[in-house]
Amino acid sequence: MTSTKDIITKKRDGLPLSATEITHFVDGYASGEIPDYQAAAFCMAIYLRGMDDSETVALTQAIAGSGRQIELAEFGQNTADKHSTGGVGDKTTLICSPIAAACGVNVAKLAGRGLGHTGGTIDKLSAIPGYNSQLTPSEFHSQVRSIGIAVAAQTEDIAPADRKLYALRDVTGTVESPPLIISSVMGKKIAAGAACIVLDVKYGSGAFIKTHEAAQTLANSMVDIGEACGRRMSAVVSSMDAPLGNAVGNALEVREAVDILSGRAAYDNPQIIYLRDLCITLAGRMIALAKNLSEEDGEAMARAALESGAALAKFREWIAAQGGDVSFIERNDLPLAPLTAELFAPYDGGAKFPFDTHKVGEAACALGAGRMVLTDTIDPGAGVYFKHENDGVTAKLYSSCEEKLARGVEVLNTAVLMF
Repeated sequence: MTSTKDIITKKRDGLPLSATEITHFVDGYASGEIPDYQAAAFCMAIYLRGMDDSETVALTQAIAGSGRQIELAEFGQNTADKHSTGGVGDKTTLICSPIAAACGVNVAKLAGRGLGHTGGTIDKLSAIPGYNSQLTPSEFHSQVRSIGIAVAAQTEDIAPADRKLYALRDVTGTVESPPLIISSVMGKKIAAGAACIVLDVKYGSGAFIKTHEAAQTLANSMVDIGEACGRRMSAVVSSMDAPLGNAVGNALEVREAVDILSGRAAYDNPQIIYLRDLCITLAGRMIALAKNLSEEDGEAMARAALESGAALAKFREWIAAQGGDVSFIERNDLPLAPLTAELFAPYDGGAKFPFDTHKVGEAACALGAGRMVLTDTIDPGAGVYFKHENDGVTAKLYSSCEEKLARGVEVLNTAVLMF
């Protein structure tokens, strides 16, 4: 067997690694046999020299195989998951998942918590009183079997090598490496078991990827790698130059998702229209892959499920099945933080969103809606809500702490001044 040093040296010199060598390294690092300093050198060698498709497939499969893999074979092709590369106000999972499930797709999703300027699906769902995101594997299977949808937190035994590698990449300047990004995302998705995976690859001021071209390139690569790993894949490239919808913050975003599912949303600004249409597109792709339909037919089914109220009914069934109190849905009155402040920014040219979207995410974190480190406590009622008017946008900020409210105002003011 090639030594760990030889594997690092081989990649440093630009030579391709075999699947056996890659698996040996990933397994050794996951088990603790390979130290951080050698793993850091390995990541830097990949960052500098890259990987070809066969190497990236092997790295993805090794990450997926480093822990428990969920088995969903009983459902055949009819299981779907949706993954977003991260954004601000991104509550698409809360909307597109019940739409797809209402159309007969088994939605089996393991989701994460937010870190930094982007929000996490589990944090949003945790704003619903009683919602249980900690399902056991048997509970997860049973719920998918009985109602066609389950969304739970990713457990520590899913792709543990990725958790260690990601933390290391974050402190060694290797986060941006395409093979490391692809294997991180797809390794977790392969381990989660769904046969069909839809990717929402975001670009713009509020995304990790800044240009449409770079996002399209990454999307194409992830689709190719997923298909090479035996999954049915589709990718949507979407803009994050403005928050998705009006709401940024956990309870605020759940409220907005319910408004869209119930048909109560006011389609009086481009952000709400874009959010609704993106969710229909994502759900349509999930339906098309799982049921072997055209994308056009999948979207038509998704739109019909949203407009008929079937998606809202499935949302209610899903939340109730995981212990959530569904009484809020009719009133849509999840509590918000008690302290508020308002800012106003004029439109630039009549249509441009007048805030830097990355800074909007940072402001939401400052208010208590997000975390900068995993141990930070989330305030479910904190966040920012945007109201669009004829000549600009009013931002209403919510927090439970005067100091955090002042900091949120300061950050959001900076976002305005950047334009």
